[in-house]
Amino acid sequence: MALINPYINFNGNAEEAFNFYKAAFGGEFANIMRFKDMPSSEHPISKKEADKIMHIALPIGGNILMGNDVPEFMGKVNEQENRSKISISAESREEADRLFNSLSAGGSVEVPMDDSPWGSYFGMFRDKYGIEWMIDFDPKFNGKP
Repeated sequence: MALINPYINFNGNAEEAFNFYKAAFGGEFANIMRFKDMPSSEHPISKKEADKIMHIALPIGGNILMGNDVPEFMGKVNEQENRSKISISAESREEADRLFNSLSAGGSVEVPMDDSPWGSYFGMFRDKYGIEWMIDFDPKFNGKP
């Protein structure tokens, strides 16, 4: 079965954001590439962008959260737009609470963690980097969507 691995864009703070996500989920980065690691004569990168992230990957369970910094020549990412939500299926209420509290720190909570009308334990927020998350624990599925 295919996996869905979210890929998110940042305006120069991808490394900071991914260290924040790593602190919440644990684990180690599978890959970190900087623009200076992949020079391109077709799209030259300025010195101030050389250390920015071209690609970063953080394995989470059987999935991988990936991202990058958008180079200035490609324009800015609108950090307040709805870029879609990343949905996490937690394996327990405790894990749901831990992830919600960790990832929502410094962000804005849209729906606090609580029992939902559809029978799961659910919450939704935008983290301090503008990424939208949904966290759900459904005992009927034991953490599997």
